[in-house]
Amino acid sequence: MTKQLNQFFTQSMLAIALAGASMHVAAAATIEVYKSPTCGCCSKWVDHLRDHGFTVNTHDVGNQEARARAGISPSLGSCHTATVNGYAIEGHVPAADIQRLLREKPRAVGLAVPDMPHGSPGMETGRNDPYNVLLIRKPGDERSAATIYSRYGTDGQTQTGGAANSDASGSVLRLR
Repeated sequence: MTKQLNQFFTQSMLAIALAGASMHVAAAATIEVYKSPTCGCCSKWVDHLRDHGFTVNTHDVGNQEARARAGISPSLGSCHTATVNGYAIEGHVPAADIQRLLREKPRAVGLAVPDMPHGSPGMETGRNDPYNVLLIRKPGDERSAATIYSRYGTDGQTQTGGAANSDASGSVLRLR
């Protein structure tokens, strides 16, 4: 019985350590953000990422070229585009969803929050509109082809989807 208890304790501690290391690796990733030099909500989103442990390099050159390079269609567009570990991040995607993406490593272009929904990170205006974080599977996919990765409601509650778990074979796009 003691041997089983010791083995259970050892395995539990190992699982906890590996889970913590996985989350730390995701949070320690460097994100390249392409945005307008005058956009306040983009700067607030960058602050949100830094508050969640990401290293962020900003490029104040606009994001249309970066969006096109990443294979994100205009229908999924927002005010800034980012890249991290071969994935594209379009718009006001919460840091928790980026961390989840980096842990799960689905075969995808990346994540998008189209437009600029009130209540999303960087768009804290006192109003909270429901919005979805979308998983973009293939370059050029339109909004209708993306799958819901997470849902955010007016009450601040998050529902996480399982779309990314179906194919964990790495990103579709590897940017330099």
